[in-house]
Amino acid sequence: MIMKTLLPAALAGLLCIAAATSSAQPGLKLNVHEYELDNGMKVLVKPDARAPVVVVQVWYKVGSADEHSGITGVSHVLEHMMFKGTKRYPAGEFSRIIAANGGEENAFTSRDYTAYYEMLEQSRLPIALDLEADRMRNLTMSKDAFLKEIEVVKEERRLRTDDSPPSLTYEQLNATAFNHGPYHHPIIGWMSDLEHLTIEDAGRWYDSWYAPNNATLVVVGDVEPEAVRKLAEQYFGDIPAKKLPDRKPRPEAPQRGERRAVVKAPAELPYLMQAYKTPALLMSEQEWEPYALAVAAGVLDAGRSSRLSQRLVREQQVAASAGAGYDLYSRYDDLFLLDATPASGRGMAEVEQALDHEIDKLRTELVPQAELDRVKTQVVASEVYAQDSIMTQATTLGALETIGVGWEAIEAYVERIRAVTSEQVREVSRKYLIEDKRTTAVLEPVAIQPAAKRAAAATEPAR
Repeated sequence: MIMKTLLPAALAGLLCIAAATSSAQPGLKLNVHEYELDNGMKVLVKPDARAPVVVVQVWYKVGSADEHSGITGVSHVLEHMMFKGTKRYPAGEFSRIIAANGGEENAFTSRDYTAYYEMLEQSRLPIALDLEADRMRNLTMSKDAFLKEIEVVKEERRLRTDDSPPSLTYEQLNATAFNHGPYHHPIIGWMSDLEHLTIEDAGRWYDSWYAPNNATLVVVGDVEPEAVRKLAEQYFGDIPAKKLPDRKPRPEAPQRGERRAVVKAPAELPYLMQAYKTPALLMSEQEWEPYALAVAAGVLDAGRSSRLSQRLVREQQVAASAGAGYDLYSRYDDLFLLDATPASGRGMAEVEQALDHEIDKLRTELVPQAELDRVKTQVVASEVYAQDSIMTQATTLGALETIGVGWEAIEAYVERIRAVTSEQVREVSRKYLIEDKRTTAVLEPVAIQPAAKRAAAATEPAR
């Protein structure tokens, strides 16, 4: 099942830890120290002395949602280019230095942000800060390196999307659900845009968005907060702020009826995805609604005892797998998602009807209190110990701060989820989980062409 939950794994993990460690407390108080440098750079420090390790992350408030047609994928391409060197540390030196100090490093791009991280022994903290500060302002990009990385990204797109029928279906679902909003296009970009992206495009993106006043430094581990603040000032303090591009409002036009998309691709099994337009926490008129939607997703899919698993998979045996997910933490309004794969011998129409029946029950019936209590516990406590890491903690702080919710939302999460009532679950289901707000994408398998036959067809001369 592709889509268990849309909440990022790291974020889900720390929120679960919050629930598990808060016991009977109404909320959770994290020992987070917040600073702001004179150039506008935010600094978040969370001590955790369980091991002599530190995680360093630099988050930039720019992602695919800020792109426009013609340059989609540029945020991700620039992420690749950030490892291609500066005058002080030429290509390959960044990774070599981190490895020589026993650390690891990487980066990731999302719709709402781009982030870079290192994990090292705590005494090596200045090394990571020095390297990150250097490439924040001194990145050099050669045309040869850029052309090579574009090919790497294009191949990444082929492997992860074009050759992955579920991913291709999810991409088309978003493109259909969002006509022109920020989440219309994929993070990796459309292939046609990647083919025409230039080094000048990447350079303009770097010059526009990579600035201290558009960044957050997160440090979690065996550190002393005031010492980290001084180091941040030492390495980042003299980088000048920039005038950032204006972010114009980009609201999606109201959806006036159900939308459907059909994806035909080589696959062994059909696949169904449904999406309902729903508000994120930042955009919601009623603060409780996103939390009620999170609980509604949990009623449908929070473990083997949840409704989709119990009813569609085990009792009715109409689906081989079925899931639901909702992420209340995004910069713009997003989607409440469901997905399912039909069981052997069962049709897509049967699966769709079964999903509709479960959504209808949420709209018309109150969730029994015993079920609601169990679900709320699972929503905030599943997979607690597996996610208990300083990397998880840092990623959670950085993500929430960068999208604009603020890291303090972690402290409120437990209390808000526990406060959700059955009436509120029914109310948000009636308001948002309706046909006119729904988009459905169906994967229709076509015959998988044998490799040998494909190779022969590719080399056969045109007639």
